[in-house]
Amino acid sequence: PMPLFIKFVRRLRTSTENFMNTLLRLPAAASAAGMGQSTVWLRIKNGLFPRAVKISARAVAWPADEIAAINAARIAGKTDAEIRELVATLEQQRTAKA
Repeated sequence: PMPLFIKFVRRLRTSTENFMNTLLRLPAAASAAGMGQSTVWLRIKNGLFPRAVKISARAVAWPADEIAAINAARIAGKTDAEIRELVATLEQQRTAKA
């Protein structure tokens, strides 16, 4: 039988890969970021939150890994200027991945 640790690592790797490809609609994105929906739009306007990805003609969503990166930066005590740089980098990486 496979050791329990190896099973855990395989499961963790799969869940991380799935997380990186997860898109969150506005209510879920706002909740994941710990803010209200109107605050999300305000922060986008101020460059403190990544812009949404268009997923259909009338729908947008946010990559879950980008929200996690913003949350990690906030937890680490990054300044607004550093968050703006992070947002710009995350949005540039979208086009590099495509």
